[in-house]
Amino acid sequence: MTEPNHPPNGAAPAPPAVRRKAVLAASIGNFVEWFEFTLYGFFAAAIAVNFFPVPDGTSSLIPTFAAFGISFVLRPLGALVFGHFGDRLGRRGTLAASLIGMSAATFVIGVLPNADTIGVLAPILLIVARVAQGFSAGGEFGGATAYMVEYAPEHRRNFFGSWQFFTQMLAGLAGSAVGASLSAVLSEQALNAWGWRIPFLLTLPLGVIGFYLRLRLDETPQFKAEQGGERGAPLPTVLREHWPNVLKVIGLMITGTTFFYMVQAFFPAFLVEQVGLARGQMFAAMMIGICAQLVLIPLWALYADRIGRRRPMLVGSLAVLVVCAVPTYLLFLHGTFGSAALGYLVLAVVLAPMTGCLATALAESFPTSVRYSGLSVAYSVSVSVFGGFTPLILSALAASGRLAPAYYLVGAAVLSLMAALLLPESAQSSDPASDRDGAAV
Repeated sequence: MTEPNHPPNGAAPAPPAVRRKAVLAASIGNFVEWFEFTLYGFFAAAIAVNFFPVPDGTSSLIPTFAAFGISFVLRPLGALVFGHFGDRLGRRGTLAASLIGMSAATFVIGVLPNADTIGVLAPILLIVARVAQGFSAGGEFGGATAYMVEYAPEHRRNFFGSWQFFTQMLAGLAGSAVGASLSAVLSEQALNAWGWRIPFLLTLPLGVIGFYLRLRLDETPQFKAEQGGERGAPLPTVLREHWPNVLKVIGLMITGTTFFYMVQAFFPAFLVEQVGLARGQMFAAMMIGICAQLVLIPLWALYADRIGRRRPMLVGSLAVLVVCAVPTYLLFLHGTFGSAALGYLVLAVVLAPMTGCLATALAESFPTSVRYSGLSVAYSVSVSVFGGFTPLILSALAASGRLAPAYYLVGAAVLSLMAALLLPESAQSSDPASDRDGAAV
């Protein structure tokens, strides 16, 4: 047992100023990477027009979302590669490499010629760029989460870890703000022709800034405390000793990843093309929901540091979501700005308790020596299977049944609820993932 406020594994605690600087720098890089990755979903309708036109001059969201989902195929491979080097060599350089890879691939999407210019080569190159994005994203979640949690004092592990999803939501807010601004100043024709490219082109300088900040980070106290020890290959250790926790993390992530890509990839195009909501109203309604989550996430995180992770995740989010998913989806189908804004707001309130404590609960499932690999692999598999193709699945379900997407979300919440019931409580433990026996406690 370590002394209060000391990191586990015998690591010397970092000074508060160093902790704040480290987590802030990691959060900025996390924001940049997820801002870049989510742009595709925000501008899916415009991308469909440019890269997947159909003969009658309209566009199809199905191939556009299929290309969105393909990017997740290489996420697990990226998780294996980045997780290996992150656990063997360190979090700092691995996270920097992940960020610059994402920025380069996103920039390429912004400069690609459309199908009218180079024909079938346009969607092929788009898919290649999306696959490169997916590979780079495979190294982001596990590394950034491990970095944030490993720098946290014991009584604030949850608050520090909550910056993972806070910055993801902030990236979503920035993306929706950019989309709303472009929709306000450009005509629909101009936005589809060239306006959508602007945020993609901005990602390269953003990526360079984030890359620089990450290279200036120091390794976490927990990782440095273990650097002198003998290290084996992390992936075999994860699969051999921690496979039950891998399955729990996958189960816990099903709802989070389904919700994230429903809200930030499926709804932006579905509400505009199928429900008939104006693009600017859609972005404004989304921003209301995201702002609510940004307020609630840190509050729930601080509360979870006092009462534990399981109660906010179980009672505060998943059980309630099972009940309210269908009525909330009906609000979106109503097709007005007010109903869409209310729908986004309800989802934000319901899911904020889970979002506020999920990252830390996942990180505590693995010891320091394999945390980057364990988190990256479990998260990437979950997102690849249940998240990447969520917009495609929901588009097909919406075509077959009016409420089918809502029932899909209910099913996801039930599966995550079952996984959460198996999650041990670790909020009051000073050693959340014991390295002595390799088991989460």
